Amino acid sequence: MSGKTMKENLQSFAVKKILHYMDEDPDKSLPKLLDWADKFDKDNLFVNQRKVFHDIIENPDNNWYLLIKSLWTDIDPEVRKTFFENFIVNTSLIGSERQNKAQADHNCNIPWAVLMDPTSACNLHCTGCWAAEYGNKLNMSYEMLDDIIRQGTEIGTFMYIFSGGEPLVRKSDIIRLCEAHQDCMFLAFTNGTLIDEKFAEDMMQVKNFVPAISIEGFEEATDFRRGQGTYQAVMRAMDILRKKKLIFGASCCYTSKNVDSLSSEAYIDHLIAKGAKFAWFFHYMPVGNDAVPELLPTPKQRETMVYCIRKYRKTKPIFTIDFQNDGEYVQGCIAGDRRYLHINANGDIEPCAFIHYSDSNIYKKTLLEALKSPLFMAYHDGNLLTQICSVHVLCWKTQNAYGLWCNVPVPIQPICSHRKMWKISMANASLMRIIGWIPLISCGDAPIAAQVARNTEGSENNRI
Repeated sequence: MSGKTMKENLQSFAVKKILHYMDEDPDKSLPKLLDWADKFDKDNLFVNQRKVFHDIIENPDNNWYLLIKSLWTDIDPEVRKTFFENFIVNTSLIGSERQNKAQADHNCNIPWAVLMDPTSACNLHCTGCWAAEYGNKLNMSYEMLDDIIRQGTEIGTFMYIFSGGEPLVRKSDIIRLCEAHQDCMFLAFTNGTLIDEKFAEDMMQVKNFVPAISIEGFEEATDFRRGQGTYQAVMRAMDILRKKKLIFGASCCYTSKNVDSLSSEAYIDHLIAKGAKFAWFFHYMPVGNDAVPELLPTPKQRETMVYCIRKYRKTKPIFTIDFQNDGEYVQGCIAGDRRYLHINANGDIEPCAFIHYSDSNIYKKTLLEALKSPLFMAYHDGNLLTQICSVHVLCWKTQNAYGLWCNVPVPIQPICSHRKMWKISMANASLMRIIGWIPLISCGDAPIAAQVARNTEGSENNRI
């Protein structure tokens, strides 16, 4: 990391020394590490996190202690050191302080992480894929991806996440980015089928890349949505990564068809045995004209998943994350650059991977200019998802287009990333009608939405 202050250099030096010390005897070193963290966090930026770690360290038989210990028994020492320095020091400690300063200086949100799509191409054809709306021919150049990271690090963002499409279609460029930005942490949501021995060797060389492999339960459940043979390909990828002692996790999309498989204790134990250190859960999101609303989990199924994810978080040595239902831990929705943003393969800068609207393009604006655009400033000022009703998860496009879910008018008319706003909005109105969700009559332009919903009832062409 270039341009470090004296304080930041001391932080990095201290962490390196501590990690070297911990390699000798983690059982004795972990309590001392926590003592150091208490002294280091003078501004009390991480009080809650430190309390959690105190509870863990003081009970070495619990699942979290076992998970932390496994980073010493299961992970290559150099990979572990790079992870701690890039994720804990650069991304979390140094990055957070720089982000706070940039936010104060520029009066706009600064992302903790940037999610971006190197390509919209994919080697699979998963049923109801939310990203399929982008098509399969869009690509961001290596130079643009590199420039986004350079712009981001200048304002304190050191965490970069790849999605797609299938990001590993561009795996040579991803490795180049990891090499070029050795102070950053990179993660990719990947179907895992393109991970082979050569790519694992490349991961060992750069040490700052972590895959989150998509898997939807056991073989029948995974292959049902992702195609015959996908599960076995994922198992091979996990075996390669475990043998190389690399960090990886699982990305699990639960639907009405696979909740029983994903929620089972046998499935979680299987991920742990394969070497996964985290499991990131999402429920199926019906986005775009090719959405499959039948895959939406029922309220009862979602309740089951919330219970199971939190139960395993307390009992299993794997970090389980619930994208939709862990909002209480991050003070609500993180979209709109409150904690992250999304840049698709066309360069459109969107509030969230599931909100396909943009008023800025990275080829035409700098990252900082986009953060100050009307759309992102509306999030910053609290006029959009940070202060609307909880049902917004089913109607982003319509909400953004018509202001249905806000008590204040939407300050701009966002542009659909692919110039299909009216068609998409009609389809989403139809989807809301099918699901049974209706806009609140007291909100925004609700009469318009009601008319859109009525118009779609008699038109087969507008149904999903």
